[in-house]
Amino acid sequence: MTAPSASTPASKAADLANHEADVIVVGMGPGGESVGGQLAEAGLVVVGIEAGLVGGECPYWGCIPSKMMIRAANLLEESRRVNTLAGASTTSPAWAPVAARIREQATDNWDDTVAVDRFVGKGGHFIRGRATIVGPGQVEVHGETWTARTGIVVATGTLAAVPPIPGLADTPFWTNHEVMEIKDLPESLIVLGGGPIGSELAQVMSRFGVRVTLIEGADRLLPRNEPEASEIVAEAFAAEGIDVFVGQFASSVAYDDERFSVELADATVIEADALLVAVGRQTALASLGVANVGIDPDTRFLETTEHQRVQPGIWAVGDIAGDGQFTHLALRQADVVVADILGRPPVELNLDALSAVTFADPEVGSVGLTEAEARDRGIAVDVAVQRVAHTARGWLHGVGNHGVIKLVADRARGVLVGATSAGPHGGEVLGLLSLAVHAEIPIETLRSMMYAYPTFHKGIEDALRQLD
Repeated sequence: MTAPSASTPASKAADLANHEADVIVVGMGPGGESVGGQLAEAGLVVVGIEAGLVGGECPYWGCIPSKMMIRAANLLEESRRVNTLAGASTTSPAWAPVAARIREQATDNWDDTVAVDRFVGKGGHFIRGRATIVGPGQVEVHGETWTARTGIVVATGTLAAVPPIPGLADTPFWTNHEVMEIKDLPESLIVLGGGPIGSELAQVMSRFGVRVTLIEGADRLLPRNEPEASEIVAEAFAAEGIDVFVGQFASSVAYDDERFSVELADATVIEADALLVAVGRQTALASLGVANVGIDPDTRFLETTEHQRVQPGIWAVGDIAGDGQFTHLALRQADVVVADILGRPPVELNLDALSAVTFADPEVGSVGLTEAEARDRGIAVDVAVQRVAHTARGWLHGVGNHGVIKLVADRARGVLVGATSAGPHGGEVLGLLSLAVHAEIPIETLRSMMYAYPTFHKGIEDALRQLD
């Protein structure tokens, strides 16, 4: 495609007056904001449309506030470990400092003025509203139709999925939005969903003194991770007094103006003061108007090419593209789109080396394929599993050393195709493993490295020995 030329101030003003632009970005989460900002800085006429907050889920209800909660909860748990390792300590949890930090430092009380000004400062034109695609290169917002000469970038993200459990819709349940905004903690909480969001927040609440019950329909926590990592997290949760039900779904939910009652498939009834629904994310393509450009509105995600193109004149980035719900992925996809639109050299997007971290304690970092995924692809694999507690640093660390390093190697090529690093600082240890998978570093090269002693990352060397 031919890259659009930069506009002059006069031509940009005329375009906006005529409701025209080079590119229209629908949805200004991390990916959309990055695309729009980069293209505007390159001199294109860019219109960004967002119905919610510029920046999306991550800074207001996702990564940022949740990690503030986790940091506070981990401090509490570390202080309790003093009694085992270093003497005596008494800790009294208080939620007020956490709630204040989220409001004042993370979210500006859920005000996106800074983010809007950032985009406009780069040359973008911002519209607050809900957009509908009404035809090729055409978007309607507030009853006005805007035309994009080059195309439309869809970056509308996802919403918290709400399962059709009888009775649930009639109750004041929480999603990740409501739980991030609470000023006072309940005495007890039921969490539906044992994936990353449910697991992280269940542990946070428990460490602040809330009685927590977690319900996961799959046969284990973190079902998309390696089973060894799930086992490690389950052990930690059990030690902390979190009640976990796996292999069961909620069959009904009731609320009597004070307490929730959740009935499981085996007729077990669990009661609590609050209910958090964290069973995954869902898209809303029908309301976006994709049918007007020939896309099935009932599809879950927008299928894209290696350039993030959905069809001529439409690109997609972020959760809506279906490759993973990660801010770092959305930002890389944004770079891919910018390069494509501006005619720059293509940006590599290696989904086979996609990494992610669940910030439970232990942290669970993963990159590439799980053992099961590799076998499903027909790869002959060698597998190594190293318990962190059995490494030198794990033994020195003592209490809180739950963890495991798992390597999945392609036997024929002699490289890692996947790895998991669960344990203290598991997300940071993942860095070396991500490089190994992404760059296809030969296992023999990894074995020849000198790993500093005694470190958690030296556990990778211990695991590599098992691949012999």
